Amino acid sequence: MPKKRSGGGLSTTQQAAKFLGVAALSGVVLAGIALPAAGALGLATKGTVEGFDEIPANLKTPPLSQRTTILDSKGGMIASVYSRDRTVVPLKDISPYMQQAIVAIEDARFYQHGAVDLKGILRALNRNVQTGGTAEGASTLTQQYVKNVFVEEAGDDPDKVAQATQQTLGRKVQELKYAIQVEEELGKKKILENYLNITFFGQQAYGVEAASQRYFSKSAKDLTLEEAALLAGTVQSPSRYDPVNDPAEATKRRNTVLQRMADVGNVSQAAADKAKARPIKLKVKKPKNGCITAVSGAGFFCDYVRHVFLTDPVFGKSKEDRAKIWNQGGLTVRTTLDPQSQQSVQSSIRNHVYKSDKVATAVTLVQPGTGKIMGMGQSKPYGFGTNETQYNYSVNKSMGGSNYGFPTGSTFKPFLAAAAIEGGKPATQTYPSPYEMDYPDTVQSCGKPWINDGVPKYHLENESESEKGPYALKEAMAKSVNTYFVEMLQDIGMCPVSRMTDKLGVVQGDGTKLPQNPSTLTLGSNGLSPLTMASAYAAFANRGTFCTPIAIESVKKADGSSLPVPKTTCSQAMSQTTADTVNTLLRGVVDSGTGQQAGLQSRDNAGKTGTTDARKNAWFVGYTPNMSGAVWVGSPSQSVEMENITIGGVYQSKVYGGQVPGPIWRDAMTGALSGVAATPFNTVDIPDPQKNDDRGKGRDRGRDKGQHGSGNKKPGGGNPFPGMSIPPGTTGGDNGVEKNGGGTGTAQTPAPPAPRAPSPARLI
Repeated sequence: MPKKRSGGGLSTTQQAAKFLGVAALSGVVLAGIALPAAGALGLATKGTVEGFDEIPANLKTPPLSQRTTILDSKGGMIASVYSRDRTVVPLKDISPYMQQAIVAIEDARFYQHGAVDLKGILRALNRNVQTGGTAEGASTLTQQYVKNVFVEEAGDDPDKVAQATQQTLGRKVQELKYAIQVEEELGKKKILENYLNITFFGQQAYGVEAASQRYFSKSAKDLTLEEAALLAGTVQSPSRYDPVNDPAEATKRRNTVLQRMADVGNVSQAAADKAKARPIKLKVKKPKNGCITAVSGAGFFCDYVRHVFLTDPVFGKSKEDRAKIWNQGGLTVRTTLDPQSQQSVQSSIRNHVYKSDKVATAVTLVQPGTGKIMGMGQSKPYGFGTNETQYNYSVNKSMGGSNYGFPTGSTFKPFLAAAAIEGGKPATQTYPSPYEMDYPDTVQSCGKPWINDGVPKYHLENESESEKGPYALKEAMAKSVNTYFVEMLQDIGMCPVSRMTDKLGVVQGDGTKLPQNPSTLTLGSNGLSPLTMASAYAAFANRGTFCTPIAIESVKKADGSSLPVPKTTCSQAMSQTTADTVNTLLRGVVDSGTGQQAGLQSRDNAGKTGTTDARKNAWFVGYTPNMSGAVWVGSPSQSVEMENITIGGVYQSKVYGGQVPGPIWRDAMTGALSGVAATPFNTVDIPDPQKNDDRGKGRDRGRDKGQHGSGNKKPGGGNPFPGMSIPPGTTGGDNGVEKNGGGTGTAQTPAPPAPRAPSPARLI
């Protein structure tokens, strides 16, 4: 319904629109799309007032896409990301030269005409008749602004962009209708401001502020006469008049703009001539977009933040809604990343593992009680080059990580111990713990029991023949005695362990629940991520309360309003007494056990080592009362056995969890906690077992031999347990990890989930 004046008749603007609908819109206006005059005049009878009135009256102007700024917890810049590089500025912050230049070259009569410039149309028609072609168009600055709104609304959808820019009568009529509305509602100054903020200036720069920064490294308010003329000249064809790639053509176009400014009286001829004589002087600032530009090695954390935004329903009901908000940008995202912790993580990584090494490391730090991710880094940098990758080894597949995570080895044992203690087993529990043994004939599960029906039976052994019991829990944990914990699992069954890991948020790297088999629920044969491990261990530090990890503290939109953000969810996973008991046990690991090289000075700390079969993965996961951290070292493709290997310039005959990951953890935690008050654990009294010096003292024996059936003497071990997915090319149980994207550090497509391997073991 057309708008009416108070007296009941149509306004002057609407009467003009009616006139244009009958006459100019159907014929003469075609000069605005640069059609030959003869063809245009032949269509004059096709326009009607009714057709014009049927076009919707309200132009929906989408917010302009802008860059999003990602900050650390102290407000420091991590990275700037954007779909379109744009910074919206008011007209007062745009050089008067720039305002004059764009009007002079694009629409010199901008302040004299309405939405449609009839004189311009007639001039264009005359010019086109003279040339017999499409020499000149007659779109006003307002019409161009409307077209840019259509393009902005189309986003990055190529089909929508094509529709927004198509040169058809229907599209041109629609532009005119909206141009009339815009002129009536906004006024000339606001239209000019909007136009200068929306239009494309080349070199990935949208809007005059981004363009000024890109070409001259200065604000738009500081543009000189010749600089403003140069930018105004690029608008007609940003690629043709690109001053970076074709300065000669750009100079010609700039001088055309300067002459036009003199012709319309913006500047004197002398000033224009003087500006023409000056060579183009650029100070190009290369675009810095995306997580690849993140500081302090925080590219992977930056990418994790992006994944959180795109997947968490708090930011929108559908993935399309969330993507629209993210791509529109203009956000200020304040994260949980602590700059001191992040710098410490990166320093430790640099000192211990080189990006060119055959293996990689990933380190994640989490704050107990809040779930805040404080630091996240890895030795293969974020990027596309040699020894770089886009896979985040610290997180699960759904958040940009590997397909499967990485086998954790003996770092899984504290979960089993917690389940046993929570179920009533004493901290002094003793088992025979022989050097080697068959897996139990049966182990109870949440459903049918697991049966050891291998031929011969599935077998396991400890790292050293000197490791033979009996052992009590404290010494077994300190020495990481495999047979002890398999006997414990047989005693309590697998269901309590599954319930405990569920409460601690422990899932496989592909997001699925851990399968119920002795190898998985004792010796860590399935793949988990460092973030999962750090968060789970944080519950021990937090006296049994598990908090889901979070990365975002606040999000503000361009207008200053706030968006809701994901909150951590905390729940009691175990009693405080159970957590205090585990803390006491794991203090023994760093005090006198396999993790002595990881121990911190002058503050309570605890942790656990882990080294998987064939030494393809080594871990240290540890914590203090106010920080939890997980360190993984290994081959992302699981193709490297870490024996006789040089890591970080240091030769290692055999890699153990306490030997390489342990010192990485120690150094990362030391720097992260510098200046933080040392808080003691709540501990319990666990009587020391009787010492036996013949039982393999002084060595890190955390390697989980037998977890993959090594006792069967089969090459590579075999896969004795159901529910363990083995990628092609791996051996034994070193399964469930990505096969691509990390072995050489180059970004590759993740391998699809491997088919389930047939297993002689079965659940009955």
